[in-house]
Amino acid sequence: MGKYFHLDGKQLQEHYKNHISDYKDWDQREHAAEWLLYPDNAGPYLSIDETSLSNGELYTIVINKAAKGRKGSLLAMVKGTQAALVIEILRKIPKRIRSKVREVTAANMGSPPRGMIVSRCFPKASKVIDRFHVQKLAYDAVQQVRSKYRWEISNQENQALEAAKQAGVAYEPEILANGDTLKQLLVRSRYLLFKHRDKWTASQIQRSRLLFERYPLINQAYELATGLGAIFRTCKSKEQAFKKLVLWYNLVDDCGLDPFKTVAKSIQAHYLNILYFFNNRSIMPLPNLSMPKSKHFVHLREV
Repeated sequence: MGKYFHLDGKQLQEHYKNHISDYKDWDQREHAAEWLLYPDNAGPYLSIDETSLSNGELYTIVINKAAKGRKGSLLAMVKGTQAALVIEILRKIPKRIRSKVREVTAANMGSPPRGMIVSRCFPKASKVIDRFHVQKLAYDAVQQVRSKYRWEISNQENQALEAAKQAGVAYEPEILANGDTLKQLLVRSRYLLFKHRDKWTASQIQRSRLLFERYPLINQAYELATGLGAIFRTCKSKEQAFKKLVLWYNLVDDCGLDPFKTVAKSIQAHYLNILYFFNNRSIMPLPNLSMPKSKHFVHLREV
């Protein structure tokens, strides 16, 4: 607006803040830099996360999922991530409001501070691990497999360059059908491996074929990652999801890919919080399930 009316934008902003707006009468003005609280924005389904707003400072935020990022989303924002401080601020919300919260979703509910915050402030709420965090772990594992081959190819290329230099000849890397070298193929495949194959462009489809033909372990890793995502997309109940997770877990057990074994251990440690994602898709209570520790528990007679 300042530019449009040929005014000093900073001066116009300060004038609006200090004279036109009701900022000077804002009831949270004194502590706004440390914490904000909007109890009227509470709802039965919340999310808790941390974010960096400026200068690398971390803030813990609690939002109402029903608002979907629009007006009325923010329930609380607290500077820092210390559980004790966040609990102190959230407890300023009347208990009758906090008791109505039925579910709190977090990227990592296995983190002691997050779990403690939810337990102390929202005692009647189920703890749910964000499905997108679980899927991100799997896709990060795919990238670890890809990166391993990328560094191997880089070392091989450096050795070939040195050998060509000593022999006094020009180094000519192998050129694939799409014009990529092997090193370029591994670098340029990064983004397609984060996407479902249904969303690949024509060039990404061609590149993926070349990649998977040369590196079948990357193909196997990608299938494991997309298979995990399919569980969240297609399963309609916790019982169905549990069975699918166990079958997926057995595939990981057989694959020999260490990054995915790490993902499987994380899922095994927090699978109950992961399965609570399916609460709204099933009217059946969660049975007494136990994630198996080996591939021999496929049949799941207890479900």
